[in-house]
Amino acid sequence: MRLILLGALAVLAGCAARLPAEPEPRIVRVEVPIEVPCRTKEIAVPPWAAAGLKAGDSLEVKVRALLAERRQRIGYERELLAANETCR
Repeated sequence: MRLILLGALAVLAGCAARLPAEPEPRIVRVEVPIEVPCRTKEIAVPPWAAAGLKAGDSLEVKVRALLAERRQRIGYERELLAANETCR
Protein backbone atom coordinates (compact mmCIF):
# COMPACT_ATOMS: atom_id res chain seq x y z
CA MET A 1 0.00 0.00 0.00
CA ARG A 2 2.84 2.31 0.86
CA LEU A 3 4.41 1.63 -2.48
CA ILE A 4 1.28 2.78 -4.34
CA LEU A 5 1.05 5.88 -2.15
CA LEU A 6 4.70 6.74 -2.77
CA GLY A 7 4.22 6.17 -6.49
CA ALA A 8 1.20 8.47 -6.58
CA LEU A 9 3.10 11.15 -4.68
CA ALA A 10 6.02 10.84 -7.09
CA VAL A 11 3.67 11.26 -10.06
CA LEU A 12 2.02 14.29 -8.45
CA ALA A 13 5.39 15.80 -7.62
CA GLY A 14 6.46 15.34 -11.22
CA CYS A 15 3.30 17.09 -12.46
CA ALA A 16 3.81 19.97 -10.06
CA ALA A 17 7.32 20.53 -11.37
CA ARG A 18 5.97 20.84 -14.94
CA LEU A 19 3.48 23.61 -14.16
CA PRO A 20 4.19 26.62 -16.36
CA ALA A 21 5.90 29.55 -14.74
CA GLU A 22 4.14 32.91 -14.62
CA PRO A 23 3.86 34.37 -18.11
CA GLU A 24 6.29 37.11 -18.96
CA PRO A 25 4.75 40.56 -19.11
CA ARG A 26 4.50 41.92 -22.63
CA ILE A 27 3.47 45.22 -24.12
CA VAL A 28 0.27 45.19 -26.12
CA ARG A 29 -0.68 48.15 -28.31
CA VAL A 30 -4.39 48.89 -28.28
CA GLU A 31 -5.65 51.53 -30.68
CA VAL A 32 -8.72 53.32 -29.39
CA PRO A 33 -10.28 56.32 -31.13
CA ILE A 34 -10.21 59.46 -29.03
CA GLU A 35 -12.60 62.31 -29.61
CA VAL A 36 -10.72 65.46 -30.55
CA PRO A 37 -12.42 68.83 -30.90
CA CYS A 38 -12.45 70.09 -34.47
CA ARG A 39 -11.02 73.52 -35.07
CA THR A 40 -11.73 75.35 -38.31
CA LYS A 41 -11.54 78.98 -39.20
CA GLU A 42 -14.61 80.97 -38.29
CA ILE A 43 -16.90 81.66 -41.21
CA ALA A 44 -18.08 85.23 -41.31
CA VAL A 45 -21.76 85.89 -41.94
CA PRO A 46 -21.98 88.15 -44.98
CA PRO A 47 -23.92 91.41 -44.89
CA TRP A 48 -27.16 90.29 -46.50
CA ALA A 49 -28.20 92.21 -49.59
CA ALA A 50 -31.87 92.43 -48.58
CA ALA A 51 -31.12 93.75 -45.09
CA GLY A 52 -31.09 97.36 -46.27
CA LEU A 53 -34.36 97.25 -48.22
CA LYS A 54 -36.99 99.83 -47.41
CA ALA A 55 -40.74 99.59 -47.84
CA GLY A 56 -40.65 102.36 -50.42
CA ASP A 57 -38.07 100.68 -52.70
CA SER A 58 -39.28 99.69 -56.14
CA LEU A 59 -40.22 96.13 -56.95
CA GLU A 60 -37.19 95.79 -59.25
CA VAL A 61 -34.78 96.84 -56.49
CA LYS A 62 -36.38 94.38 -54.06
CA VAL A 63 -36.22 91.48 -56.54
CA ARG A 64 -32.58 92.19 -57.39
CA ALA A 65 -31.68 92.36 -53.70
CA LEU A 66 -33.48 89.10 -52.95
CA LEU A 67 -31.78 87.33 -55.87
CA ALA A 68 -28.40 88.63 -54.72
CA GLU A 69 -29.13 87.46 -51.18
CA ARG A 70 -30.07 84.03 -52.48
CA ARG A 71 -26.65 83.73 -54.12
CA GLN A 72 -25.03 84.94 -50.91
CA ARG A 73 -26.87 82.31 -48.88
CA ILE A 74 -25.88 79.54 -51.29
CA GLY A 75 -22.21 80.57 -51.01
CA TYR A 76 -22.44 80.86 -47.23
CA GLU A 77 -24.02 77.41 -47.02
CA ARG A 78 -21.22 75.92 -49.11
CA GLU A 79 -18.62 77.44 -46.81
CA LEU A 80 -20.39 75.99 -43.77
CA LEU A 81 -20.65 72.55 -45.39
CA ALA A 82 -16.95 72.63 -46.34
CA ALA A 83 -15.98 73.54 -42.78
CA ASN A 84 -18.19 70.77 -41.45
CA GLU A 85 -16.69 68.27 -43.92
CA THR A 86 -13.14 68.98 -42.67
CA CYS A 87 -14.15 67.81 -39.19
CA ARG A 88 -15.14 64.33 -40.31
